[in-house]
Amino acid sequence: MNPQLSVMTHIRGGVFTRADARACGYPDPDIDSLLDTGGWRRIRPGTYAPHQTLTVVDDETLHLRRLFHVLRRGEPGLIASHQSAAALHALPLWGLDLTNLHVTTRSGRAGLHAGGIHRHVRDPVGPGVTVWNKLRLVTPARAVAEVAATSPTAPAVVLAEAALYAGLVTASDLKRSANQLTVGRARAQQVLAVVSGQAASVAQARLRLILTEADLPVPASVPPPSTDSAEVSDGCLWFPDQRTVVEFEPRAAFWTEDLEGYLEEVEQAFARSPAYAPDAPEPLEYCWISWADLDDPSAVVEEVRRAFARADRRTGVRPFNPHRRRHNRP
Repeated sequence: MNPQLSVMTHIRGGVFTRADARACGYPDPDIDSLLDTGGWRRIRPGTYAPHQTLTVVDDETLHLRRLFHVLRRGEPGLIASHQSAAALHALPLWGLDLTNLHVTTRSGRAGLHAGGIHRHVRDPVGPGVTVWNKLRLVTPARAVAEVAATSPTAPAVVLAEAALYAGLVTASDLKRSANQLTVGRARAQQVLAVVSGQAASVAQARLRLILTEADLPVPASVPPPSTDSAEVSDGCLWFPDQRTVVEFEPRAAFWTEDLEGYLEEVEQAFARSPAYAPDAPEPLEYCWISWADLDDPSAVVEEVRRAFARADRRTGVRPFNPHRRRHNRP
């Protein structure tokens, strides 16, 4: 089941309709095949459920159900935006505040209203509005830009990385959507400027952001020479100049529609990489970063710097540091 249909299943309490499946990209032959093979089961005519799936009612599920009710039965003209639109696009909502629904409208009073509805007023509503399964919402690029303008940096970066990884947006889309904002444009541009486009999970996005904000070196786009599988690259970062591998829990992996094709592309890129040349440097040091460690960025930075220092001592070669003071000797 793709993420979009998973969203509808959460909204409808564990079931979905044939119309939902069609709106989420499933043609009738695929629907019938899944029903015939037992992947999906009929609950009643035209209504189905995933086979042996437990629907967990969490904050995201409750947010989606409330949002669906407001968009379908609330006042006309409401458009899901910000993190509410991101939820409908099946993007990860790690770290985002889901207490209030976010909608954009052309008129009325902006701000928080009864029922936990945060209204954003914009006339005209601007570009980047679409319709999905009879619900009006902003596009993925605009949702990411709006979150970047109004939310903490880390969750906004995670959201942007996931949208890029899934192929829902491009870097140009994000830049254009940020430039089109009427509120928070500078903030969104600043946040999106640190998005790497390389992260494959929530954990990796958080770790890359921590290292970037500490002005540490940028990791290579390929795994270390000793890594045999492309899948392992999702759980480590390779710093060839420091000859150090930073391993971490690849928790909350992002979804991509063509995962198999993506892995083949990554493997081909690895094969072309200088890291696989006969004289490529081997890793000298490793450090491990757990999911819990990511809540203490200063400790993560210190651990990585210690690993760099250990590798430096083992090579006996001090890397050039442009900030090191030069002392003239007589």
